[in-house]
Amino acid sequence: MTFIEILFYFFSFILVASSLVVISARNTVHAVMFLVLAFLNAAALFVLLGAEFLAMLLIVVYVGAIAVLFLFVVMMLDVDSSKIKAQFNRHLPIFILVAVVMFAEIFLVIKVSTIKYYDTKILFPTPHDMHNINAIGNVLYTDFLLPFQLSGAILFVAMIGAIVLTLRDETRFIRKQKISDQVFRNKANSLELVKVKSGEGINE
Repeated sequence: MTFIEILFYFFSFILVASSLVVISARNTVHAVMFLVLAFLNAAALFVLLGAEFLAMLLIVVYVGAIAVLFLFVVMMLDVDSSKIKAQFNRHLPIFILVAVVMFAEIFLVIKVSTIKYYDTKILFPTPHDMHNINAIGNVLYTDFLLPFQLSGAILFVAMIGAIVLTLRDETRFIRKQKISDQVFRNKANSLELVKVKSGEGINE
């Protein structure tokens, strides 16, 4: 057994174990932390396969954004685990049926793919004289430049739409600072000298 195979089995074991802990942990925060551990081990497996771009993408997107968002939401919201467990037990037969169907579909796809009913055609072969991240960049920004720009525009429009849909008109009175009044402020319109007689005070 080579060193790469030892690393593969090591990361795979931690990935499977952490995944089981995610679905069986009673504490939601602990489940999210083990989910982060599962993502890290999956990224390590991608590195062993030579897909460094996918590994870094998994860490940046899932570990750096989604998992951290889950963690903050769980910590800020008072999640009642007993209610969640009761709802899960209520729909347990449906979940088991969905799991059986999914595993059956995966098994059928694997069996059909091993028969080779199709001819494999590599449209964009991986070059051996450059790094795979450079190869992905060359293909993405040359042959697929227009779809890449269109996808970015669609995501931008979706972001603007989400902001517009969630934006509400403020009906409360909020004291706001006027920058122009602050800029044009001088001694004449900001100070008032009052001569007060001794023992009388100031009437407002």
